Amino acid sequence: MDERRDKARHRVLKAGTIEFGGGGAIDCTVRNLSDTGAALDVSSPVGIPDHFSLFVQADGTHLACTVIWRKERRIGVRFG
Repeated sequence: MDERRDKARHRVLKAGTIEFGGGGAIDCTVRNLSDTGAALDVSSPVGIPDHFSLFVQADGTHLACTVIWRKERRIGVRFG
């Protein structure tokens, strides 16, 4: 498989929260992370909007995200 990412991702296991308009929030697990994006494990990608804020509890950071791809229980996001 060809690697299409600009930056290498590092495997991590961090708790996160997908936050979006109207007070919506979904728990997730950050599985890999780079300066430009991440892969997130979710119970279901249904209902997750294309744009949201990711709160990473361990780092105390909020990151603006755009969904790039969706699979059964994982989504790929780009930051910004």
